[in-house]
Amino acid sequence: MKKRLLLALVLVSFEATAATKVRIGWQVPWAVQGQIVQIWKHTDILKKNKIEAEFIGRNVGPELNEIALAGAIDVILTADQPAAALFTKDKGWVGVLRLMYNRTATYVPLKSAIKTLSDLKGKSVGLPFGAAAQRVIVDNLTAKGLDPKVDVKFINLGIGEHAPLIKKAGADALTWDQFDALSGFDPIPAILEARGEVRVIDTGKVCALILMNKEFLAKNSGIAKDLSQALKEAYAYYRKHKAEADKWFLEESKLNGADNKALEIAASFEPNLKVKKDKEIKVHFDEEDFTLMQKGADFVGSLSGKKINMKDFVSNDYVK
Repeated sequence: MKKRLLLALVLVSFEATAATKVRIGWQVPWAVQGQIVQIWKHTDILKKNKIEAEFIGRNVGPELNEIALAGAIDVILTADQPAAALFTKDKGWVGVLRLMYNRTATYVPLKSAIKTLSDLKGKSVGLPFGAAAQRVIVDNLTAKGLDPKVDVKFINLGIGEHAPLIKKAGADALTWDQFDALSGFDPIPAILEARGEVRVIDTGKVCALILMNKEFLAKNSGIAKDLSQALKEAYAYYRKHKAEADKWFLEESKLNGADNKALEIAASFEPNLKVKKDKEIKVHFDEEDFTLMQKGADFVGSLSGKKINMKDFVSNDYVK
């Protein structure tokens, strides 16, 4: 009888402390998200929060969407537009936590006469079509009273093509080939800015989030809360060990030309790295976040023809 009781107690104890196995899809070259993942990889934060993680890295959000739809991951670290694109598939994916704020930037040659967005009237801008950088510059040009469809010529230019183009043109260039300006998303603009190769004339903010699937949430009660705590602790660790986390990130991302100064610029929009106390770290969504995410969803909808209301898919309720 005593042996059975002891065995029962052991089993109960094991069940109470057993870790939830989670396959986390993340973007290898994307700061600040990348540092958070590296902290999870190199510390016992996930273990303390009853999470056993397998990390599955890809380069961009659409690649994560593909493996998410194939059922190969349980959690996605992504930005608002890829999230909205995934929501259009209506396969049970939902937003459960605010991950970070990411920066977009519009930049010109150092010796360019262009000083502000208003000066882009009649000019050509290279940017990755469909990316958040396009949405932000269109919104900001409109706010300046310009018609983005008439006053500015946009040309598709992948973010990976920016640095080689700028290098080829040289420091004395007034334009980069046919482009008067370029627009992109960090960390590439941050690297170029840190190296003194560009002058930033405008920036914008993107809300990144953590997604989970409803089926996974139902099978693993409390996982969203556990990951919420792990995210808060990762930010707290990053605040106190920035050089270390940046080193881990740079080693795996292998970002060409990146250094601590570039990562500082890339992290400039994230308030969790500026709080005075750990308890001030924010991983929930507020109304500004929903406004930002809806802009991303509306932009995706303008391209796909499918309207998405982000509040139908993103909520703070999963971690209450």
